[in-house]
Amino acid sequence: IAGPAFALTVSPARVEITGDPGTTLQGEIELFNEQEGTRTFFTSFENFEPSGDSGAPHFIGAKDGLATWIQSENKVILESGKRSVVPFSITIPANAEPGGHFAAIFFGSQEPGVQGGGQVSVGGKIGVLVLLRVSGEVAEGGGLLEFSAKDKQRFFSMVPVTFTYRINNTGGDRVVPLGEIKIKNTLRLTSATLLANKSEGSVLPGSARKFEVVWGEVSPPVNNTEQKTESPGFLEMAGKQWSDFHFGWYTANLNLSWGVTNQTANASYSFFVIPWQLLLIILIIAVIIGFLGTIGLKKYNRRIIAQAQQQR
Repeated sequence: IAGPAFALTVSPARVEITGDPGTTLQGEIELFNEQEGTRTFFTSFENFEPSGDSGAPHFIGAKDGLATWIQSENKVILESGKRSVVPFSITIPANAEPGGHFAAIFFGSQEPGVQGGGQVSVGGKIGVLVLLRVSGEVAEGGGLLEFSAKDKQRFFSMVPVTFTYRINNTGGDRVVPLGEIKIKNTLRLTSATLLANKSEGSVLPGSARKFEVVWGEVSPPVNNTEQKTESPGFLEMAGKQWSDFHFGWYTANLNLSWGVTNQTANASYSFFVIPWQLLLIILIIAVIIGFLGTIGLKKYNRRIIAQAQQQR
């Protein structure tokens, strides 16, 4: 959550840590003040849970759980252009449940406080996600829910093609699905091999998450929000199809594995790539060449016949 005049860099963006019940873990976060002038940043903690299937965290306060186990400095004073290393500790209760516990350490421009209705006051703030695994026996479960091209599209005129898959997690800790999508063409030759989870995103317990994987280059977004994005013209489409030519029946094969017990899932999805703009231009050129060739051949034949008649 960032205010218009809030410029603070924190690293790392997330902390992945494992500990036993009854122990205390130590860690560090680096802050960098990009703003002009000396600033004071206030520390707060909140638990989070999954929000929908996008993987975005939904913060739910700090009444109990991991957010109450974390301790750090209440505030950090930083001069402009200066860095500071902020230590923190996590004291895991002896009776902590094995599995995943998730919270964030926030650094904000306003001092945390409680307003009417029990709502936490929020200014500009930025946070580090803390992903804690408490050691012990943790059940694992879940699986692949679906795999297809985006919107289940089967016909494309060119790449890029966006694939989506959803995986759910019914276990007690987060999982990181890893694997690849291998795309084979009509001749069963491999056209591309894509990482299924390049950013190594997690699926939190009791949730499902959708991942997107793109085959081909995606045009960069337009920075000027006032400028409308226009669809490429016919000739531009044909030019792109020529420079990155794909044609025929393709099959995308997804292979995934995740979890300590190395669970696996496999799925496939078939689709067509038909560069009809380019094929239409090639057809028109072929027709013109054939037409001119026919005319030329007729003229040549008449010329040969005329020459033969003159020689008689």
